[in-house]
Amino acid sequence: MSIEAFESVLSGAQAGAGWALTVLYRDLQPRVLRYLSAREPTEAEDLASEVWLDVAEGIGRFRGDEGGFRAWVFTIARRRLLDLRRRSTVRRAKPVPLELLGGDRGVGDVEEEALASLEADAALALIACLPPDQADVILLRVLGDLSVADVARIVDKGPGAVRALQYRALRSLARIITREGVTE
Repeated sequence: MSIEAFESVLSGAQAGAGWALTVLYRDLQPRVLRYLSAREPTEAEDLASEVWLDVAEGIGRFRGDEGGFRAWVFTIARRRLLDLRRRSTVRRAKPVPLELLGGDRGVGDVEEEALASLEADAALALIACLPPDQADVILLRVLGDLSVADVARIVDKGPGAVRALQYRALRSLARIITREGVTE
């Protein structure tokens, strides 16, 4: 979205225009849902609903650009996730089942979408095997399309720590892929 278009949509959303909130929702919801699905697959949809309620309630106070907005939404998503985990004493100890990692799918070339879906699901399943802090960093950087500085603020760590977590996560993923091989 261009800077002017984002500013127009944000202004509309802050004024309570339903069309503007819809534009923001359609733009970010698939990424937010995938992030939450990778971290808590059985609660992802409920958490995403809470995120958008928080966004709608707080959008009037938001100040910033499109990147800042994306970081703000993912900050809310991560906080809802942490709140859920604080309320729950049970921790997931095994990888997420592939069928729970779906997320929203568009309509178009079925074959292309099927291949992309399999690749995305396989990638998310691999990421789910990582330690939680590494998985968060990778998901926020890739799905959230956030900078190291934005991720550092969201996870409450320094930029150097975020880069180190990302590096370790990528090395772990490379080892897993090398060990298991890649099929085509």
